[in-house]
Amino acid sequence: MRVSVGIAVTLLVAISIGMSTSVVHSLWWTTARENSRMLAAEINSQIANTVRIEVGLTLRSAEAAWAAVRTVFVQNVITTRQADKREFVFLSQLQAQPNISWIVFGWPDGDFFASHRLGDDGLEMIEIDDEIRDRMLRMDRYIFIPGDIQFEERNFSPTTYDPREHAWYGNFIERDAPDWIEARGLPGSDKTAYAFAGPVDVNRRRQGVLAVVIETDRLSRFLATLQPGEFGAAFILDADGEVIAVPDPNADEITPARMGEGSLYEVAKISGEKLLGRSGARVAASSTIRIVNDGVPYAVALTPLGFYGWRVATVIPESAFLSGFDKTLMNLIYVLVGVVIAATGFAIWLVRRVVSNPLARIVEDLSKVERFDIEQIERRPSKLSELANLSAATANMAAGLSAFRKYVPTDLVRTLVSEGIHTQPGGEMKQISVLFCDVAGFTGLSEKLGPKIVQLMEPFFSAASSAIARNNGTIDKFMGDAVMAFWGAPRVNPDHAENACRAALDLVAAVAATGIKDDAGQPLRIRLGLNSGEALVGNIGSDQRLNYTAIGDVVNVASRLEGANKAYGTSILIGPETRRAAGDTIVVRELDTLAVFGRTEGLVIFELIAMADGFEGSRDWIAAYEDGLAHYRNRRFDKAVSAFEAAERARGGDPASAVMKRRASAFQTQPPPHDWTGVAVADTK
Repeated sequence: MRVSVGIAVTLLVAISIGMSTSVVHSLWWTTARENSRMLAAEINSQIANTVRIEVGLTLRSAEAAWAAVRTVFVQNVITTRQADKREFVFLSQLQAQPNISWIVFGWPDGDFFASHRLGDDGLEMIEIDDEIRDRMLRMDRYIFIPGDIQFEERNFSPTTYDPREHAWYGNFIERDAPDWIEARGLPGSDKTAYAFAGPVDVNRRRQGVLAVVIETDRLSRFLATLQPGEFGAAFILDADGEVIAVPDPNADEITPARMGEGSLYEVAKISGEKLLGRSGARVAASSTIRIVNDGVPYAVALTPLGFYGWRVATVIPESAFLSGFDKTLMNLIYVLVGVVIAATGFAIWLVRRVVSNPLARIVEDLSKVERFDIEQIERRPSKLSELANLSAATANMAAGLSAFRKYVPTDLVRTLVSEGIHTQPGGEMKQISVLFCDVAGFTGLSEKLGPKIVQLMEPFFSAASSAIARNNGTIDKFMGDAVMAFWGAPRVNPDHAENACRAALDLVAAVAATGIKDDAGQPLRIRLGLNSGEALVGNIGSDQRLNYTAIGDVVNVASRLEGANKAYGTSILIGPETRRAAGDTIVVRELDTLAVFGRTEGLVIFELIAMADGFEGSRDWIAAYEDGLAHYRNRRFDKAVSAFEAAERARGGDPASAVMKRRASAFQTQPPPHDWTGVAVADTK
């Protein structure tokens, strides 16, 4: 695929500008991305530290509450079985520590006591004891009033709850130190909570297990106060990657946190599964992952909290950081596109003005040189020295070729170039039509006129050249007063016979129109011979000098037919193959059967009268002549004479009819031999 210089240079400029702007844009984009990542990392760090502090405070408050209650028991301030004083201690701790959800105590005999926070408005006391209505669960509800609490109601319900069956009790009744543990299945609750549990010994006797419990719903309320980015959120994951706390400002002991809501929760869940879930991986350090959910990318940072394998997951949509960046990026892209378009437009204008248009004119000049159309080639001024030099060289070349066009058949050269024929000796057999033309009485004219004959013949050759070129013929050569041309080569032409006939008639008319007269003042007469058939056509000659021409019998016969016009007083004679190939496109009369010079067998020859599409005259004289020719060939010479006379009268004078009439009259006086075939023999070329 080829492109013009203008397009190539324009594309080069556009690509260069585009690459430059792309590099600038890429660097800017990379810097902005890095800055946004740094900002995200800073936000993640701040959120993680804040959550870590809050979780630490919650854990320490639980541990402090456990230590305070244990001290009360160990110092015998109250005993574990003193219900009213125990309730007061538990209630005071719940009021003092808002992050604590439960304080529970279990005895070795299966008795159980707990204080449970009921959101921000109340609490309940839960007790299971053999002395309570067949060991039913007693629940006393209280509400908070300014500066105090107020009893609301007491309920009893059957229960099978036994603290000894739960891990918070069973794992610590035999231990000496407290620790954290998951606590499930507290009375009236199905939540998973986390308890700081440990044994209580009074006077070296184990009284039971004390546990302070926190529910993650309190952490969910705290997470709702954080704003990581404009649209982000923070979540807490357990060691298995499950989400245990979500941002929910309404979450408490009564209202569970709304798990499973929103795309941010889904992203946190996916990140936990990928990093901590099914793979079984336990990544100790902080990690960052990019999650794409429903086509939206999110940046997720997981940071260990240092408790129970918990991690804080900060989920922020990339758009929260990049929305302004993306808007700026789009504006930058629009600006860059505008710059590229403007620069490309200017480059196109500049290249077309300075390079493309001058170069196109030079190419046009070179194409004219190729076609030998060199009359209007001139120097093309240019601001570029290379183009100016190229134009000057082209003009000089055209000036040099102009001197040779008078000697070189330029039409032939154009055709050979367009057909791609190689300039080396060789040829091929082709079906062609050949034309020979010369001037009647040229020998006498040249003797009389001397050098002036050149001025006389120039209009003739010009008319001949125009008529042949106009009808797609190829001029082979000029020979004195003669012209040789052919059709059907080098360019294939299926209508070569018709075109040759049309050119012959045009040539006769053109010479007549020029008004050329001989030295006696009479109109110049020309004779033409046409023949069609197969001939060898190609570059004939040597490596040093070639002539694109046609050779063969068809050429020789055309030349003889041209000369035969002299015997019949005609202008255009054609051979039988030309007659057959041209068909109904021409008007002819069958003139005679002639053995041309150099041949023994007869050839039916025809006189070309006109082209059928332009003939309006009468054909009666043609019919009369052909009747006379038929009588003549059948030895009916008296009838032949009459028919030839009729043809001569009908045409208003016909040299060929007069010639044939004389032959028939002579045979009336002296009949031909018995083997006579009616073939006339030409004794000259």
